[in-house]
Amino acid sequence: MQTGTDLIRDIDTCRVPAGQCALWWLGQHSFIVKLDETVIYLDAFLSPLKGRQVAPLLTPAQAVHASLFLGSHDHADHIDRPAWPVMAQASPQALFVVPALLRRRVIDDLHLPDARVAGVDLGLSVQIDGVTVSAIPAAHEFLDRDAATGLHPSVGFIIEGHGFRLYHAGDCCLYEGQQALLRTRPCNLFILPINGRDAKRLAANCIGNMTYQEAADLAGDLHPGAVIPAHYEMFAGNSAPVADFEAYVRIKYPHQRVIVPRHGERVMMA
Repeated sequence: MQTGTDLIRDIDTCRVPAGQCALWWLGQHSFIVKLDETVIYLDAFLSPLKGRQVAPLLTPAQAVHASLFLGSHDHADHIDRPAWPVMAQASPQALFVVPALLRRRVIDDLHLPDARVAGVDLGLSVQIDGVTVSAIPAAHEFLDRDAATGLHPSVGFIIEGHGFRLYHAGDCCLYEGQQALLRTRPCNLFILPINGRDAKRLAANCIGNMTYQEAADLAGDLHPGAVIPAHYEMFAGNSAPVADFEAYVRIKYPHQRVIVPRHGERVMMA
């Protein structure tokens, strides 16, 4: 497992040809993606929060090379509030991307300049360094929507550029219309949560996601180039066996490629 300066060096020296993607898993739903020379942090969870079972692979101050920091919704392991101001200083050129509904709150609470925070939702996207970030709503556990604006507090990101397109679902359950939205944007990669949900967790305000079977069925029905399972090992009591996901896909959708990354190790995809 690469951490710290070794991980940063691997990212910086990695060359990504057109049509390919390099990716590093930081644990939970946190990934670093590189498309050409554009470095994107997805739901980067870098704070040493009590109870986490995978220690941070980086400090926020080491994130010096980012073009984009993306946060899918306002939970501590997705928009890491203590880390974001430090990351903003470490990468002064980077843009932060959040659900449009949360943009003003993030700016005010974290004292980030207006120009450095962009909001996305269905039909709202941003472009930087040849990469487009757009969003589709996420149901976490419900498909919540602000009554006044119609905007969503949780989104999934579609990231495309340099001949590669991926979907990072954020925290999400299946909902009516989700497949139709994704079917119009065929992806090289899906990154999906598999930790599931139940009454005990919901009663404790641990808001749930797809089960591993639901994630497998979403990928199996839409057939991206590959699927990566995530969000399953960080906190005790909020997990699922990744081997069960692998086995279910292998039996039900034998032609669907599954990638299970190791923490901090480079994955190259075409």
